[in-house]
Amino acid sequence: MSPEIIELVAGRFRALAEPARLHLMNLLRSEEYTVSDLADASGMSTANVSKHLQVLHGAAFVARRKEGLHVFYRIASDDVFHLCDIMCGQLDAEAEARRRVLGRRT
Repeated sequence: MSPEIIELVAGRFRALAEPARLHLMNLLRSEEYTVSDLADASGMSTANVSKHLQVLHGAAFVARRKEGLHVFYRIASDDVFHLCDIMCGQLDAEAEARRRVLGRRT
């Protein structure tokens, strides 16, 4: 990979490194939301949600559409969830390995 590609990939991972952003993406996984709907569903302030959505939109993880006075956000591509599924699988495997090791000690 070229240095430019590495920097682009790193930028995408930085966008995903914030738990609040992952929480918002998880909410958007099933339907579109406005900023105020996401704030209500997540318990975050509208300003905080808006800030995180700007980062996610800049990294091309979310898309938006305007309908009258409202802007609706949605997941741009489900591909990002494949990455999340891989990570969750690794975490599950590590947890299982720890359970086996700890189970031997008792």
